[in-house]
Amino acid sequence: MLFNSYEFIFLFFPLCALGFFCCARFFTLNTALGFLVFASLGFYAYWKPAYLILLLFSIGFNFAVGQVLSRENYWRRRSVLIFGISVNLALLGYFKYANFFVDNVNTVFGTHWDVGTIFLPLAISFFTFQQISYLVDAWQGKTHEYNFLHYALFVCFFPQLIAGPIVHHRDIIPQFMKPGNLTPRWSNFAVGMSIFAIGLFKKTVIADSLSTYVGPVYDTGGAGGNIDFFRAWGSSLAYTFQLYFDFSGYSDMAIGAARVFGVRLPVNFFSPYKSTSIIEFWRRWHMTLSQFLRDYLYIALGGNRKGKYRRYLNLFLTMLLGGLWHGAGWPFVVWGALHGGYLMVNHSWRHMLSRFGWNVSSHPVYMAFAWGLTFLAVVFSWVYFRAPTLEHGNQIAMAMLGFSGFEVPAGILARLGDVGSQLTAIGVVPVQGGGTMILGNYLWVLAVAPVALLLPNVAQIFCQHEPVLYENDRAFRALRSSDLLSWDYSTRWAVAIALAGVAGILTLQQVSEFLYFQF
Repeated sequence: MLFNSYEFIFLFFPLCALGFFCCARFFTLNTALGFLVFASLGFYAYWKPAYLILLLFSIGFNFAVGQVLSRENYWRRRSVLIFGISVNLALLGYFKYANFFVDNVNTVFGTHWDVGTIFLPLAISFFTFQQISYLVDAWQGKTHEYNFLHYALFVCFFPQLIAGPIVHHRDIIPQFMKPGNLTPRWSNFAVGMSIFAIGLFKKTVIADSLSTYVGPVYDTGGAGGNIDFFRAWGSSLAYTFQLYFDFSGYSDMAIGAARVFGVRLPVNFFSPYKSTSIIEFWRRWHMTLSQFLRDYLYIALGGNRKGKYRRYLNLFLTMLLGGLWHGAGWPFVVWGALHGGYLMVNHSWRHMLSRFGWNVSSHPVYMAFAWGLTFLAVVFSWVYFRAPTLEHGNQIAMAMLGFSGFEVPAGILARLGDVGSQLTAIGVVPVQGGGTMILGNYLWVLAVAPVALLLPNVAQIFCQHEPVLYENDRAFRALRSSDLLSWDYSTRWAVAIALAGVAGILTLQQVSEFLYFQF
């Protein structure tokens, strides 16, 4: 079931909230939590009922392992932890990477192995990582709650089940125990539904509209070999903003839906395209995944404790594996390698600035250059994140570097007058048709770029009402939006949110999956 569907907005979500609060009012807390677990499992099974068995097995297995980890001695617990993580990774590896592995073995050795068609279970990457983090936390003594009902809710709570944010048991379950969250509160409904409406608008109005300009180049454009500089950049910029508004829109809807139940989920996006370095970008983009990779992979590899060069290797390996987590394909490996390389260069540059005492990081010209370089590096890397094959990604990347020529629709060149003639004289090739598409592409990019680059994000707009959990509350609360853009209980905000919600609902006729559902 999709957040951006009539079934969810007008049927499942209202009935789920009504059932939860009625159970809490007339029965017991566990009855209410049990109802929410049952509803969340139904939400998951709506997609493909057969994979509900896998989710239930994962929940039961990891709960049992967590119980053992809470009781055994240190060395026994270490073996149990390794066993638990291995089973989780084995399941993830089979469903997500078996075909990729076999295809590559066949290519290298000329064999003809066949494991058949393996369909990727929805959300397996997210609930696997979430439960691995639980096992490690249990091993470290950070979890003290071993009620199966509570654990099941921690895993399958429907707002964050499909695509995150990745949450910690210790952050979520205590919130359900608060007496104030067992009764409907107007403030939770107002804040939650406002955030949900903004996320819906970002997904259906902005992201889905941008997708029109991505597919023709990334899905079919390579067949004719006619991807030039302007089409490659236009489509790649469209995808850059489509991915952001699509995934951050999902995260906003998840945060809003959870808030109706009085639950604050972690912030997952914090205006990442405003970053002035790749280091900062990964502190703002898909933040819960970044924290997972840092805490459970980078640090486990040794972090920065074993010298500078080992630190760079650990950074590279972490991003390489992070890329492979997103998908079983060489384009994702290249994407991860690019960001691993970016981080190595970024850390080296910071080390050099510190060593020579160059205090330029606050200079406006330096900041502008750093932002531009960071943004271009991120856009270039998204090419491989989106490209269906490595060859297609290379083709688009080469076009962005100018190796495939420069083409402009003849109608646009004609309207440019003398400027069009000068462009033709320096090698720009006029082509017939396509003017409406390329013009619409760049106009959409110009329209949505200020939203991502200049306006405050949801965490800032609603900062007076504690909309999310944040890793560093002090830093978060210091980032206030202006009075004009700070949400409050007012008529102007009610009208604005209503318009965003109506616009989002009116565009539900073009219902599409969220991009991160495939990961």
